[in-house]
Amino acid sequence: MPPTQAESVIKSIIREIGQECAAHGEVVSETLVAFMVKAVVLDPSNGFNMDRTLTKSDVQKLVKLCMARLLDTKNPSLDTIKMQVYFDINYTSREEFLQEHHRVLESRLSSVCREITDNRACVREELESLYRKIVSYVLLRSGLGSPTDIKTVREVTAALQSVFPQTELGTFLTLSKKDKERQLKELTMIVTGIRLFNRDCGKGGEGVDDLPAILHEAIPATTHHIDSQLQIAQNWAHRYTAILEKATDNPLVAIDLQPYKLKEALYNVRQYEVFLQIILSDIITSAQEVEIMIKQLGAQLEQLKMTVKSKVAVPTSQVFPIFVALASLWNSFQDETVLISVLSNLITHLEQFLGTHELFPKKILQDFLDEVTVKTDICRIKEHLEEKVYPEDFQNVEWFFPETTANFDKLLIQYQGFCGYTFATTDGLLLPGNPSIGILKYKEKYYTFSCRNAAYSFAENPETYIDIVKEKAQKNAELIQLLQLHRHFDTLIPYSQANLRKKITHSVQTDLSHMRRENCSQVYPPKDVGTQSMREGSSRVPRPQIYIAGLRGGKSKVTHGVKVNLTRSVNET
Repeated sequence: MPPTQAESVIKSIIREIGQECAAHGEVVSETLVAFMVKAVVLDPSNGFNMDRTLTKSDVQKLVKLCMARLLDTKNPSLDTIKMQVYFDINYTSREEFLQEHHRVLESRLSSVCREITDNRACVREELESLYRKIVSYVLLRSGLGSPTDIKTVREVTAALQSVFPQTELGTFLTLSKKDKERQLKELTMIVTGIRLFNRDCGKGGEGVDDLPAILHEAIPATTHHIDSQLQIAQNWAHRYTAILEKATDNPLVAIDLQPYKLKEALYNVRQYEVFLQIILSDIITSAQEVEIMIKQLGAQLEQLKMTVKSKVAVPTSQVFPIFVALASLWNSFQDETVLISVLSNLITHLEQFLGTHELFPKKILQDFLDEVTVKTDICRIKEHLEEKVYPEDFQNVEWFFPETTANFDKLLIQYQGFCGYTFATTDGLLLPGNPSIGILKYKEKYYTFSCRNAAYSFAENPETYIDIVKEKAQKNAELIQLLQLHRHFDTLIPYSQANLRKKITHSVQTDLSHMRRENCSQVYPPKDVGTQSMREGSSRVPRPQIYIAGLRGGKSKVTHGVKVNLTRSVNET
């Protein structure tokens, strides 16, 4: 089947599944449906062959299986996939978020800016109106106060008049459009700096929020909330892991566990933990930036005070650059405030994907935990801290150790840092890898292991265990994202939406920092689509709408065209 035709078929299937789910009262996004289609097709037990064209019965079977999974609201796997799709759509890196945020701000100001730069004011009333628009633009662009607050407008007007009196409008109107835009931005920065300085001196700052103080409270509150959620997730993960380890050694326990899907629940909390760590890393970066900016703010205000101290007039060449720097710094405070707010909101929404854990009977879980020692990740790592791989035991195998490898903590570890050998030999149990044992390099990829025996076994035949991990991920599609296995599956579905966006695996951790990382994370950039709408207040001439009726002919052989004018009257617009 040609790629375009295959894509059309997949789109049709996705649309049908979405409509069927809606009919059953479950609203699902196209992205979620697309990923579920991929999950069903990848699962070998479903018997789909991507090398041949889907028949009608294949399509019906695919729709039925996807429907069953999407409507199974008590399934941890579905919650994990929903969590992954939500995070994938709503999270972007710090740099990309700030770029998008600035782009949105510029788009919101574009109409106001055009009203100023395209203005051809001549008479006094028109010039006064233009000046008021410039005041509004400066206020809106600075984000310091409401344009409907009289006191704020007066303060901005006074500050603007001190650097750009109304008599300068004539010169302003002779500038090119680009120069006008540049001057508007410069005026905004200078006026913002003046207002911030006056606020610090207790002589102004109407409507200006104390962003350093707000961030000083918001950042610790957000990190505290993340820490509490991490503790909850890790407690679940440690208990589930202990039970599943017991089941590995006892077949009877494994049979009793099957109805509770505990392994899928473990994947759910581990994925939640990974996402929280990514967000926490961004919060920590923000905290570091804010700490630096607070020091810079104090230094710039002090420099400004010394510059204007006991002086009747100060050259603009001395103070204007400081005003601009002050405004630029405040813009950074605004960026951090918005970023913290967005990340906090993201954390809140991620919690909704943990609901299935409340469905597990606590008494039954406790019965499974009897005579089992629940170990934390750190405890597991400390148990094997003294174990080391002996490189001389291997030929043509490269190992890395923290004491002999530069930038050891920057190595990108496979499987999110979990032990691939344990996962493969225990039918999907996740145990944290211990980098201090030694990191194996195989085909330009890096692997960690829970103990030395696991490292030796994996190193003897890596391909065997890598294939087992891949096969397991085919049965549990949420593992594709959790273990960062995208490269194995990206080409299996000829439809772009069926692949979650790619993310690079995280850096290796030391024994005490595992799963509490401050790493960087790369994500697929957001879709390049507009999210803003604009209403124009200008009048328009109605668009001509003239059609020719009768061109298709009728019973007669001769075609008679009739011109029909549907253009609306000017009075109706």
